[in-house]
Amino acid sequence: MDISETLQTLYTATVEQDDGTYQITVPEREIATGTLTEDETYRVALISTVASDVDNTETTDSIQSTDHEDQQPDFEGPPVAEGDRREVEIENLGDQGDGIAKVERGYVVIVPETSIGDRVTVEMRQVRENVAFADVVDDTPHGEV
Repeated sequence: MDISETLQTLYTATVEQDDGTYQITVPEREIATGTLTEDETYRVALISTVASDVDNTETTDSIQSTDHEDQQPDFEGPPVAEGDRREVEIENLGDQGDGIAKVERGYVVIVPETSIGDRVTVEMRQVRENVAFADVVDDTPHGEV
């Protein structure tokens, strides 16, 4: 899946019905961290996932995807913690020039002062539910001198 350079936040939410309208709840942390601002308008993209707890096999059969990457089990929280170190490869650049890498489950890690194709060891300095910000601690990948 391509990630737009204008992506401001990424999180999982359930669509809920309320008096003939449908709502998606924005996590409080997105407002608290300043990622989103109350009373502003944002463009929202919805990415469907296969429900793992659907009892009706007829419905399940009709919505199953042939792309098994879309059929991810539900995981609690991010796959990294502050202070964790990971070797990553920078796949894209964000709109402010920061490198974008992915780790387990497609979790996004933003790494300043990197370029596409860089393989670096990073340390997670700030971890959110949907994205982590990391600093380069070693720019020589394992196996190189």
